[in-house]
Amino acid sequence: MTQSVPELAPLTPGGRRVLDAASRLFYERGIHAVGVDTIAEAAGVTKKTLYDRFGSKEALVVSYLQHRDARWREHVAAHLSRVPGPGPDRVLAIFDAAISWSDENSPKGCSAINARAEIGDGNDEHPVFPEVSRQKVWLLDVFEELCAEGGIPDPRSMAQAMMLLYEGAIVTVGMTTFAEPFVIARSWAARLLRQG
Repeated sequence: MTQSVPELAPLTPGGRRVLDAASRLFYERGIHAVGVDTIAEAAGVTKKTLYDRFGSKEALVVSYLQHRDARWREHVAAHLSRVPGPGPDRVLAIFDAAISWSDENSPKGCSAINARAEIGDGNDEHPVFPEVSRQKVWLLDVFEELCAEGGIPDPRSMAQAMMLLYEGAIVTVGMTTFAEPFVIARSWAARLLRQG
């Protein structure tokens, strides 16, 4: 879509095992709770292999976030391809993508938000911050592009409203505050889009 995304470097088989193990463990247990020893053991590799492939735990965390994001972007693209014409339904396709994605892939909420929360304040130099920001700006840009293509007045403001509904829903998924938050967010998004 509108903002460039990092090109993912090819992974060796050992690197793929490390990334797969780290991705599962980071999402299920949290970044701080999982050490490189645990990841290497789960991947069936040595710590040396982990460091040879990724350089550091921080770089592995960023790779985990980038690869999840790449899968999400592919999922979004597939949903958008089902609604080729511009208009509100194309904007709502983002919510449809989230509905079909969240149960299987994000039962604990957004990996980017979770990572950002774990790193915390006062650590602005951490490489997670620019990656998380890039992912959120990308989605906001997608919403704005779809709103503009659909002739929706003030596409930037509408995109921001869509983003607030989306982000509120993904946080609610992680908090399990109530059932089907993306269905509810989609319903309110449809109302806003109808009102223009």
